[in-house]
Amino acid sequence: MQLPDCSLLLTGGTGFIGRALLRHWETNPADRPYRVVAISRNPDAFARSFPVLAAAPWLDLRHGDVTVMNSLPRDSFDTVIHAAADSTMGPQLSPLQRYTQIVDGTRHLLDLAVAARARRFLLLSSGAVYGSRSAGQPDPEENDCNAPDPLNPENAYGIAKRTAEHLGALAHREHGLEVVIARCFAFVGQDLPLDVHFAIGNFIRDALWRNSITVNGGGTPVRSYMDQRDLSRWLLALLCKGEAGQAYNVGSEDSITVVDLAQLVRDTLAPHKPVLISAEKRSEQRSRYVPSTLKTRSLLGIDLLYSLQESIIETARRQKEIVNKVANSLN
Repeated sequence: MQLPDCSLLLTGGTGFIGRALLRHWETNPADRPYRVVAISRNPDAFARSFPVLAAAPWLDLRHGDVTVMNSLPRDSFDTVIHAAADSTMGPQLSPLQRYTQIVDGTRHLLDLAVAARARRFLLLSSGAVYGSRSAGQPDPEENDCNAPDPLNPENAYGIAKRTAEHLGALAHREHGLEVVIARCFAFVGQDLPLDVHFAIGNFIRDALWRNSITVNGGGTPVRSYMDQRDLSRWLLALLCKGEAGQAYNVGSEDSITVVDLAQLVRDTLAPHKPVLISAEKRSEQRSRYVPSTLKTRSLLGIDLLYSLQESIIETARRQKEIVNKVANSLN
């Protein structure tokens, strides 16, 4: 299957991952489907913020909400990428709202794909399906059956993603829909919000515009970060090459503690600024969030093109461009 030969429906088209894919297609036309329908709950706001992307002739941007079946398009599609999940604003939702959004949205998209006679379906899941991991445990492989505690309401996101994966497996078995699952970990890039709960985004914001870089907590959790440009490459390769009914980890294996991350951002962007550590309030659950990607890399035959430091520099550069553009428009 080659993407240029297919029509594609993208949910979450204006979120972080959706924008990463749209940018990849804009700069890599050889990888682009001949038609992309991207649905968003607020396409007008996206068009105002990203007019070049929104005006692309190959993109059909529409209003839609994956939790409302009647709002979804009834076109015929060869392929679906289901990337809609409120990871940015998710903490503002109740656990039940998060669970319902993910599970109902996935069920609706699978039903739509079956009705449209789509062949391929890339379901974006999460490393949260593996539950919490502590230092000393091996990084999860795809056959790892460790799971979040279902009796803890705070695990709604990870449990909902597991349920979504199961719905995908059922659709593959009962309808022959070729569902491939991408278990996504942590990412960085020009479209990452700097003012929500993502630590690396907060650190870059602090390095650019605040007097110090603040670590909320003790800084002991371990993370890894994949550049959004690598993310797009991996996802599209999985869409084309992934085995139906299989899950693949997507992320970087290069681990770093949160406090070391803050110091790396400081050293890269603002060497004169202090790093302040506040060891209060935040409980440091899921202390290690790093994937094993051997299965994915072996299948795709690709690796990361961008280092963490290169990603930090590019993210900061793009953010400064946005701020300067806004400032110039006001003068």
